[in-house]
Amino acid sequence: MAQAFRGRRRPADFGDEGNIDDVLVKLYRCATVVKGGRRFSFGALVVVGDRNGNVGYGYGKANEVPPAVEKGIKQARRAMFEVPRRRTTIPHRVIGRFGASKIVLIPASEGTGVIAGSAPRAVLELAGVKDVLTKSYGSTSPKNLVKATINGLRQLRSRATIERLRGVKLDLPPELAKLGAAEPMEAYVDERPDEQEPRPVESPADAEAGETQTAPQESQNDAE
Repeated sequence: MAQAFRGRRRPADFGDEGNIDDVLVKLYRCATVVKGGRRFSFGALVVVGDRNGNVGYGYGKANEVPPAVEKGIKQARRAMFEVPRRRTTIPHRVIGRFGASKIVLIPASEGTGVIAGSAPRAVLELAGVKDVLTKSYGSTSPKNLVKATINGLRQLRSRATIERLRGVKLDLPPELAKLGAAEPMEAYVDERPDEQEPRPVESPADAEAGETQTAPQESQNDAE
């Protein structure tokens, strides 16, 4: 055991360890029956990320726990990718699928937090997403949920990417990240032409009062 943990103290094996965090989502123990008894092996589901838009996952297998975790971290670091974000949340709603699992990722306002289970939470937090709502359907296997969350994050597209791919200019409010701190909501006010104000509705009492006031004038005109 001591020899295995000595390997984890070498940052040169994985590059700059100061900016990359890793989370062991699930440790699996497998047993095979042989002639002399049972032989155990371990599988480690690991998620890594810099909490600033880059995340990846890996699954390592070995006869002992520390080597399995090491393999998972190496595989996860090789599979890291960039996640588009909008301030502290995701740009738009997306559905991630893998196998029998499906997860819905919904943007949330600042201060909401990460509303998710343990497996999707590890992926979202290490990706730097601080405010998001999630709902999972189907299988609750950590492997499937992690892969479904990764599938959903890979489908995210920023506003600039959509405009570049379609070759159009989206008629949407500007992103909050570009607004000033003094007046953040003015850009969301729609500038529409002045419309005629609706005529106030008179109550029955006001209507009767108006009829009683006009009655003498009508009688005076008839007298003339």
